[in-house]
Amino acid sequence: MPEWFEEWFGEEYLALYPHRDEEDAARLVALLGRLIGWGAGWRVLDICCGPGRHAQALDAAGLAVTGLDLSATLLRKARQVTAAPLVRADVRALPIREGSMDAGLNLFTSFGYFDTDEEHAATLAGMVGTVRRGGWFVLDFLNADMVAARIAEGAGSFERGEGGTRLRRYRTAGGRHVVKEIVLADGRRFQERVRLFAAAELAAMLSGAGATVRFHFGDYEGGPARADAPRVLLVAEVA
Repeated sequence: MPEWFEEWFGEEYLALYPHRDEEDAARLVALLGRLIGWGAGWRVLDICCGPGRHAQALDAAGLAVTGLDLSATLLRKARQVTAAPLVRADVRALPIREGSMDAGLNLFTSFGYFDTDEEHAATLAGMVGTVRRGGWFVLDFLNADMVAARIAEGAGSFERGEGGTRLRRYRTAGGRHVVKEIVLADGRRFQERVRLFAAAELAAMLSGAGATVRFHFGDYEGGPARADAPRVLLVAEVA
């Protein structure tokens, strides 16, 4: 049986979320450039690159970016905005040589999709492993504290969305996952399900993978990490 992320990130996803903020991507790339000090020709792996907005910004900054994603549909979309090499692969089995990248990026909550924490830890270790010693790994995740404050446990009623869709968001019992259920106008159903890792848990997993968090921000402008911040942005140096 396919996992939810194997089915969802296709044409339906693009139709429901037709606009993602390219300015956000540019701001994040600029922030990382100031922190890391990367220069032209740096080898950067954009893991779970999606439709390519970050790869586009990285390419424009003169970096030697490679985009990687499982979705063939999103990779086709990415090809429209970047000339960077694009690879179709599962993050649990990256076809990238160990230590071959100067930096690795996993952005916009492209993590937390699997069944067990052991699988998450192993996947993160594999991503970090593509980066050379002294390089950088960046993890951009939702803020679990903010999600817990705003989204109740237990599935409630559906609300109307755009284009005849119906949506509902809730946390599972115990608050370990946040779920978004989508019913399209034609009756097809999809689900997003993300493990709610706290910032400290993510930092601990990065440490276990050999990367030490040097910077922790709450947004793409470099704002402070707070309980009500929209993001958990961790910038880690690889040992």
